[in-house]
Amino acid sequence: MTGATPITVRRAADRGATRLPWLDSRHTFSFAEYRDPAHMGFRALRVLNDDRVHPASGFEPHAHRDMEIVSIVLSGALQHRDSLGNGSVIRPGEIQRMTAGAGIVHSEWNPSETDEVRFLQIWLRPLAHGVAPGYDQRPLPTVPNTFARIVAGRDTAHDGAVAIDSAADLWIATLDGGASAAVAPRRGAAWVHVATGDVELAADGARAALAAGDGAPLPSATRLELTARSPSQVLVFDLG
Repeated sequence: MTGATPITVRRAADRGATRLPWLDSRHTFSFAEYRDPAHMGFRALRVLNDDRVHPASGFEPHAHRDMEIVSIVLSGALQHRDSLGNGSVIRPGEIQRMTAGAGIVHSEWNPSETDEVRFLQIWLRPLAHGVAPGYDQRPLPTVPNTFARIVAGRDTAHDGAVAIDSAADLWIATLDGGASAAVAPRRGAAWVHVATGDVELAADGARAALAAGDGAPLPSATRLELTARSPSQVLVFDLG
């Protein structure tokens, strides 16, 4: 399509990094000691970290307020404990949501003595502050080669998705090599993140190739199509 707005790609190699004896993390947006005024978040999406935690180590108990925090484990296992009394292990194929609200203390730990855990840590700005904190954990949809909504904002029917108090929905697709799937953001803007694999993104006439760890902001988007060039997992944030 002539005149389509080019897609800007946030390449994986250009993200911020935190390297500690127990942690290797990549930051799409400013986080902790990494600060880039050009990448402070996108709409309701504030943090998108790709965390790799070494065996028998992790995030010691620490506090959060007024944020919706979503975690998706890509490999390994993540042990969760919090001040609400929740204790569980999150594995690939599951999603965890914490509403920090008026305040929550939690730890995220790799219980394995031998294997790394890799997970996506996602923060979304809430619409209201000071609400009661909460926790949810559930399986991800398992239908391949189609987008499924896994997080639903305040004004969205949940339909089995994790509910958050934010102007944001989150969709996920697990694609076989060569397969395509489409999604139509309704909030007016989207962020695409490739968790694994590599894909071609088509958005309103523009196209871009994205590899694992790459992201793309789409300030206005009505229909997105992702075609996998290898087995891939892709997240699409539908953002207000």
